[in-house]
Amino acid sequence: MPEEQERTTDTGHAEQPGGLSVVATTTDGIRVVTLRGEIDHDVKDALGRALLSAGGAAPPRTVVDLSGVTFLDSSGINVFVAAHRAVSDARGWLRIAGAREPVLRVLRLVGLDDVIPCHPTVEQALTA
Repeated sequence: MPEEQERTTDTGHAEQPGGLSVVATTTDGIRVVTLRGEIDHDVKDALGRALLSAGGAAPPRTVVDLSGVTFLDSSGINVFVAAHRAVSDARGWLRIAGAREPVLRVLRLVGLDDVIPCHPTVEQALTA
């Protein structure tokens, strides 16, 4: 699969424990946002910027790779809900891939996995 680097965003906390690193690429016209670190109140704005454009609209098709995320709180859940709404309004979709068990447990607990499809790998999310 051809992959193009689209943008790299760093919250400025990535060097610190719990910081978040964001890398966005495009694969076959689908935006893949790869996250590493912790998603909490301190990084919710950076996450929002990574998933939503300046106008508040998200790209129509986006896979969020959570394989490098070690923690997720309600701030991150709220950003994912907003991004899901934005892509749905644009007749697109948002998919989550690679969530580790502790993060997947949070997604299931709040029912987000019923709203946003969760896949074991990025490859499965891209072809679903």
